Amino acid sequence: MTDIALLDGGLGQEIHKRSMIDAHPLWSVKVMFDQPDIVTQVHRDFVMSGARVICLNTYTATQSRMTRHGFGEQLETAHKTAINLARLSLKELSVKDGSVQVAGCLPPLVASYVAEASMDYNKSLDEYRLLVALQKDDVDLFLIETMSNIDEAQAALAAVKETGKPAFVSLTIADDLSNKLRSGEDLRVAIDVLSNENPNGIMLNCSSPEAITKAMSIMSELSIPFGALGNGFTTISPLTPGSTVDKLSARKDLSPKVYAEFASQWVEAGATIIGGCCEIGPEHISFLCQHLKANGHRLTTLPV
Repeated sequence: MTDIALLDGGLGQEIHKRSMIDAHPLWSVKVMFDQPDIVTQVHRDFVMSGARVICLNTYTATQSRMTRHGFGEQLETAHKTAINLARLSLKELSVKDGSVQVAGCLPPLVASYVAEASMDYNKSLDEYRLLVALQKDDVDLFLIETMSNIDEAQAALAAVKETGKPAFVSLTIADDLSNKLRSGEDLRVAIDVLSNENPNGIMLNCSSPEAITKAMSIMSELSIPFGALGNGFTTISPLTPGSTVDKLSARKDLSPKVYAEFASQWVEAGATIIGGCCEIGPEHISFLCQHLKANGHRLTTLPV
């Protein structure tokens, strides 16, 4: 029996889909301001599907992004609201203390996937310190998500380490099976650099399941917990800084069963952290939960 930490799926994408309105550059944060009940319901659905970790809905709530789109003064409000809704969802489900973790979210500060849009290390560190300060007292750990380049990942990790909170780093890799970050940096180099910063775990996220599967031979060399959270986009190439997720489309061939088959390959390679990213919804997590249990695994929270 292997202990597998089961995370939630693509929170922002699921919130956006349920809002039934055109996408905003601030994505699910804008929905959270206008329709907070949707956020609570999505959290609840992921937990009821079996997720043992839920992430705050703050993926686009960075100072850089919110200022760019005229919401800079609402940065603190966005984080407080996200925290309250995550905690409310667990309260409504009468979740036993400690059985589900709430993870802080440290995303790319300027844009997803576009490494050249990121700021330098020192500017990134300053902004991550701000985000960490807004979240640290109300989360169990931090997920550093969708890091497309080493510098930004290091800055986020450094900001968390200053607080003593557990930190898990997720890298996004190119979908061309090259085992490179979207910056072009080699995955093995990134893992070596980040491992020296003592994260609690390293994952691959918001990349195609095929690319993640190819990279598992590298991930399996890690001596710390590792895992993966694949996405279900056909391609991310149309997305540019400031554009919306409406430009992207979901794959038709990534059913819950197919996704679980990919995840099984990751577990066979030694992965102990599994979840989903964009277009991986509660139905995927529910099937994955049952699939892992049926194969003798025990579902747990993240090792902290």
